[in-house]
Amino acid sequence: MINADLHNHSTISDGLLTPVELVRRVAELEVELFALTDHDDVGGLNDARAEAMRLKLGFVNGVEISVSWDDTALHILGLNIDPDNGELAAGLSTIRAGRSLRAKLMADDLARVGIPGALEGADRYVTNKEMVGRAHFARFLVAAGKATDVKSVFKHYLVKGKPGYAAHRWAGLTEAVQWIRAAGGVAVVAHPGRYKIGATPMRKLLGEFKEAGGEALEVVTSNHTPEQIRHYAGLAKNFGLAASRGSDYHGPGESYTLPGRLPPLPVGLKAVWEMWQ
Repeated sequence: MINADLHNHSTISDGLLTPVELVRRVAELEVELFALTDHDDVGGLNDARAEAMRLKLGFVNGVEISVSWDDTALHILGLNIDPDNGELAAGLSTIRAGRSLRAKLMADDLARVGIPGALEGADRYVTNKEMVGRAHFARFLVAAGKATDVKSVFKHYLVKGKPGYAAHRWAGLTEAVQWIRAAGGVAVVAHPGRYKIGATPMRKLLGEFKEAGGEALEVVTSNHTPEQIRHYAGLAKNFGLAASRGSDYHGPGESYTLPGRLPPLPVGLKAVWEMWQ
C-alpha cells in the first residue's frame, strides 16, 4: 500500500505553512500521494500542484467543506475534484461569506467574557481574509495568555457551551456532496470519530451520506485510536464505502502527527485512491 495522506491544510485556510512549503515538507516525509484539502477554499491548489509536480510527488486536488447535519457540524472532504467547476466554486463562496459573519459573532461572545479585540487578534494570523476560523482565534487566545497551546484552547473556548462559540448553519449534507460530484470528485466523511454523536446517529449519517452520493469514509486519521480505526473500518464495509487515510495536518505544533505518519488502512478495505488510479 502506498503512503497516502489525503487530508492537509495550508495558509489558504487555517494551516501554518503555505501550499508550497507544505508540499515540500510532505515530500521530505516520503509521502507518496498527497491531497491539499483547505477548508471551503481551493485557492492553494495550483501552487501546490505545481510544486508537487516539480518534486515528483503524487498530488490530488481536494477541499474540506463545512456542513451542518441535524445539530452537528461536520466536515466532508472532496477528493480528486476539478477546482474550476462553477457549481463547486459558487457553493464554497457562500460558505466563506458565512465564515465572516460567524467570526464577528465569536469575537462578540469573547468580548462579553472580558476578552476584547478577538477579531482583530485573530486577523493577525489570517492569510486569506475570507477564511478566518477557530484556529485563528485559538492562536490569538494563546498569545493573549488564555491557554497554553492551541489544542488546549478548545477545552475552554470556541466549542458549544463555552465562550467564543457561535452557532452557524453551514452547507447541507446533500448539497455539499452534490457540489463535489459536480466537480467530478469523491465525497468523504472526514474524521468521524471526532463528532459527538452516538452509534445510531452515526449510522443514520452514513446512510444519508451514501444516499446523497457519498462514496468514502476517513477510516485512518491522526486522532483515531486503534479501536476507532477498527470500528470505522467495519462501518465502511457495512455501508459499501471506500476508505481514506489523512493526517488532518495543520502545521508544526498544532497537529497530532506529521503527514504520512499514520497506521495503514485495515486489510480488506477499498482505498479511496483506487477509485481514480
